[in-house]
Amino acid sequence: MTGLFARVVLPALVLAALTFPALADFRLCNNTGSRVGVALGYKDAEGWITEGWWNVSSRACDTLLRGELVARYYYIYAVDYDRGGEWSGHAFMCSREKEFTIRGTENCLARGYDRTGYFEVDTNEQRSWTVQLTDTAEQPPDRPLQSRTPSGPSRPPSNAPQTPQDGREGLRR
Repeated sequence: MTGLFARVVLPALVLAALTFPALADFRLCNNTGSRVGVALGYKDAEGWITEGWWNVSSRACDTLLRGELVARYYYIYAVDYDRGGEWSGHAFMCSREKEFTIRGTENCLARGYDRTGYFEVDTNEQRSWTVQLTDTAEQPPDRPLQSRTPSGPSRPPSNAPQTPQDGREGLRR
């Protein structure tokens, strides 16, 4: 029986594991005709962190975080490199023009960073999530038009907090 397991069952299990994609990531799809730069804010076990920049080509997707999501709320700021404009919100966090990883959201300017408005993404505590960035011209006719809006499962909140609130972005255990 051991020989049969090693020759038939084990290779089948390995093949099955290779054919199913990972189901736990935070992804962003750029459904615009422009290249975009993306910054991400979230709370991990050590506190608030912002990271940037991911450069996402037109009509492409990129994985911003790999693995099961550790928080319910994530925050995104994105800029359109080709035509100008941005996707932003009212949750203020730190960023800078060059590649960055910044711990904490307080005193951005005093620490030499920019204070940037990110929009909130509520993942509803799902294991994985994908944000879709679109242009106004690409919005379905029944959706209200805005200059730049994220669409799909996440959207900018109508009354986002001025700064991220600890109680809302608790870690999943």
